[in-house]
Amino acid sequence: MNEGESWIYGYNPVKESIKSCSKIKAIFIYKNRREHVQDITLMAEEKGIALEFVEKVFFDSKFHKGHQGIAAVIEKKAFVTVDELLKISSYKGEFPFFLILDSIEDPRNFGAILRVADASGVHGVVFQSRRSAGICSTASKSSAGALVHVNLVETVNIKHVMDKIKKSGISIIGAEAGLGACLWDIKMSVPLAFVIGSEGRGLRRTVRERCDVIVNIPVKGKINSLNVSVAAGILIYEALRQRKYSV
Repeated sequence: MNEGESWIYGYNPVKESIKSCSKIKAIFIYKNRREHVQDITLMAEEKGIALEFVEKVFFDSKFHKGHQGIAAVIEKKAFVTVDELLKISSYKGEFPFFLILDSIEDPRNFGAILRVADASGVHGVVFQSRRSAGICSTASKSSAGALVHVNLVETVNIKHVMDKIKKSGISIIGAEAGLGACLWDIKMSVPLAFVIGSEGRGLRRTVRERCDVIVNIPVKGKINSLNVSVAAGILIYEALRQRKYSV
């Protein structure tokens, strides 16, 4: 595999990559499962993508469980700039709606968040290049293919991006367990960006201080926090609910 290329694996990530016209170099299929992925083989053949039918050990030696006997080598996803990100909502005639990830380290959580972002119509996701899971085959698999559809900004410092977003008139709402106001009490039918902190540690102090408001998700059980991807989903869909029903 050449520099500038990466692996993806699993049925949905490979299928979504073909549908999105990602630059796929080759698709590898477990030869005993070819009848289960006939739709993918037909799509690949129509687009002239090379297919290779291989033994199961090929996948077991390269990927985590859940590869489903299919993988592909693709050109690495292109990121967007902050300036490009800020224009996306105006193209769609919508209030800006962004997600900023502060050091999400588990690629499965990163992928699950991207899946929510795509499903909910978030205009883009910002993440830091250091101390972050970033783009990898595990994140792609966990996103169920959503990774290829979400606009991504990779930055060396999310605080600089936050400052630029704020100067554009966009409210920044940080999420922190047990701190700030209840999310139901905050107006979200405005241009906004959510900031989600890392697993276990939450938001860094310098990131939290840049937020316009901090919100929490009420919990009633003995466990006082939620998985970060679940929390992201609750926050995002509360914002969608408010936007739908706001006057």
